[in-house]
Amino acid sequence: MRSIASRISVMSGEGALSVFARAKQLEAQGRSIIHLELGEPDFHPGQSVIDAAAKALAEGKDRYCAVNGLPALKEEIASYLGRTRNIEVSPENVVVAPGCKLSLFQSMMALLEPGDEVLYPDPGFPGYASISLGLGAVPVPFTLSLKNRLQPDPDELAAMITPRTRMLLTNSPGNPTGTVYTDVVQRAMAELAVKHDLWVLSDEIYARIIYGGEYLSMLRYPGMHERTLIIDGFSKSFAMTGWRLGYTVAPPEVVPALNMMVVNTYTCVAEFAQYAAIEALRDREGNTPRMVAEFTRRREQFSNRLNQVSGFRCLPPEGAFYAWVEITGTGMSAENLCQILLEDAGVACIPGAAFGPEGRDFIRFSFASSMETLNEAVDRIQNVSAAWQGTAAAR
Repeated sequence: MRSIASRISVMSGEGALSVFARAKQLEAQGRSIIHLELGEPDFHPGQSVIDAAAKALAEGKDRYCAVNGLPALKEEIASYLGRTRNIEVSPENVVVAPGCKLSLFQSMMALLEPGDEVLYPDPGFPGYASISLGLGAVPVPFTLSLKNRLQPDPDELAAMITPRTRMLLTNSPGNPTGTVYTDVVQRAMAELAVKHDLWVLSDEIYARIIYGGEYLSMLRYPGMHERTLIIDGFSKSFAMTGWRLGYTVAPPEVVPALNMMVVNTYTCVAEFAQYAAIEALRDREGNTPRMVAEFTRRREQFSNRLNQVSGFRCLPPEGAFYAWVEITGTGMSAENLCQILLEDAGVACIPGAAFGPEGRDFIRFSFASSMETLNEAVDRIQNVSAAWQGTAAAR
């Protein structure tokens, strides 16, 4: 009998999308649902970005184009990374893709062999482990714990490295925790990568969304240029989730392999969307700083209010737009709590185990919604909190 390839059975979905599907079912039944499960800014691209896409379409820029990205876009990406991250990147090292997930997938496919070990953060983006398994590699989680303020522990990492370790995955600011890795931690990770000759995949999709200080890319550390691939895109920093635009910055010897992935998958990214991306990077209207300023305001208010909910403990995130809430004080499992919040309060959020075993005592809220919506969400949570206050008191 014909069967599905075994690699599919070891891969996993995303908890956010599962919760979203159930929330949409409830909405179809007439329920009012506040969506705090998806990492999607409630902003839209500036008018200049829309106009650039419309102009490109009007000029017939809807054809096949350069395989790894328009030269003009790659030049703009290199300039943008120099301005915003103080790193020097050659346009020739940029490969444009239809979304960051595909950038991540093709980078891992180009570099990993079956049996290779991949160090990745737990809790972390579910795709890290899922893609590794699908490629026959072995995902090895390193812990982000509250006792270490959700920072990676370089000593733990060092102890995990074996002769089979091939890749170190970093994500700062991180999903779901909002952690921005410190200079000390990143420098130690870079030294380990050099010492053990590891590839480094630096997922920097939230790099522009930080709440203080200068962002430090992994590419800024000694020995990183020849081994680091940056994964970034337009969904978060430019509120362009549905445009499906991402890119990889790779060492020169990796670029041909990535180009081979492109030729055998998506051929090229939509030409008119790339012209819009150029305008987004230039950001003449200051859309990204304005959006981050609003996220800063929401971060303070939302985390403060969540800490007033019985049994909740929330450290204000250092980056991204997620509230990572410890819920052991409720006496309930994260799964049961999220079910109550969705079914009874109409607030959609995600149990932390969806991001790895270390997230089992947490839930994640996205605060990429209006302040009015966030305040209503907390009001609804407070209204159903009696369901766990008695449970916690009985412990």
